[in-house]
Amino acid sequence: MTVAGPGIAVVGGGFMATVHSRAARAAGARLVGVVASTPERSREVAANLGFERGYGSLDELLVDHSVDVVHVCTPNALHAEQALAAIAAGKHVVCEKPLATDAATAERLVTAAAAAGVVGTVPFVYRFHPLVREARARVAAGDLGTLLTISGSYLQDWLLAQADDNWRVDSAAGGRSRAFADIGSHLVDLLEFITGARITELSSTVRTFFAERANTPEVTTEDAAAVVIRLEGGAIGTLLVSQVAPGRKNRLHLEVAGTELSIGFDQEAPETLWLGRRSGTQVLPRDADQLHPDAARLSIVPSGHPMGYQDAFNAFVADSYAAMAGQSPDGLPVFADGLRTARITEAVLDAAGTGSWQAVGTSTDDEQRITA
Repeated sequence: MTVAGPGIAVVGGGFMATVHSRAARAAGARLVGVVASTPERSREVAANLGFERGYGSLDELLVDHSVDVVHVCTPNALHAEQALAAIAAGKHVVCEKPLATDAATAERLVTAAAAAGVVGTVPFVYRFHPLVREARARVAAGDLGTLLTISGSYLQDWLLAQADDNWRVDSAAGGRSRAFADIGSHLVDLLEFITGARITELSSTVRTFFAERANTPEVTTEDAAAVVIRLEGGAIGTLLVSQVAPGRKNRLHLEVAGTELSIGFDQEAPETLWLGRRSGTQVLPRDADQLHPDAARLSIVPSGHPMGYQDAFNAFVADSYAAMAGQSPDGLPVFADGLRTARITEAVLDAAGTGSWQAVGTSTDDEQRITA
């Protein structure tokens, strides 16, 4: 017997709405409706993406009883308000990152979802590359030894020129942080997910290279951030985040080094994992026969048939829907993880502003372990 997937609606009509709708369709969901900037735009997006209808407003969406899950894919400053409205209507929520533009609001979302008994997830989708799961499994198995150092970067070039602009540049739409909230959040989520160790303190510097851009007369958000971190257990590391790195389109790279083994992952080459030992190195391919069970689970096509970003996104959405149906998929990024990255983002900006080390606050009351 075939079990019907959830009825889903998307808020927003841009690139991420397209990515979410593909993933929802792959997971067997019913694409009920979409609401965009205007009723006319809603109907246009619905027709283009294969939704049954375009809503005239968010309120119209929220009273539709055929919608079980709301995907929030709007500019950052709208996430919290729209997600809270969906939670109040009894809907499960998939909310784009950042979950909110400040940690206090992100905490409200964690609390609201728990109180309403709904599932809220955040697309830290790089967790869903099979070889990220393999790296995590090898660390958990003790192959790394004692964690010593971390070197990570997330580099893009889409805002390289002063003429380049986007709503994310404007703090009113994107929030206090841009580069770190947008892509640095993925980097810190990934390093904590793979290592199982949390950042405890950090020091940082941020730079805004263009004081104005084509449509933004006063730019206050950062183009790049350099961060030094300390982790539980004594490991240290460096992180570089930039949206002005020529030639780098979406280069998320992480290397973790322990007393026995180093592991390197490059999101632009996700079909291999680099393993380094003092006695030699190995490039491990994505081959289910060589992988730990969770990595093999996500390896949905045979080795040699490339997988990529949309596959990772599809797996994230499928596991989100499984959680909403009462299952407990391993490694699913939830609202508590969105809160975690919001706290780290605030610490990065505060450290840069004060020139001092900042502790990264945690609370066992409103956060769950990344590795739970």
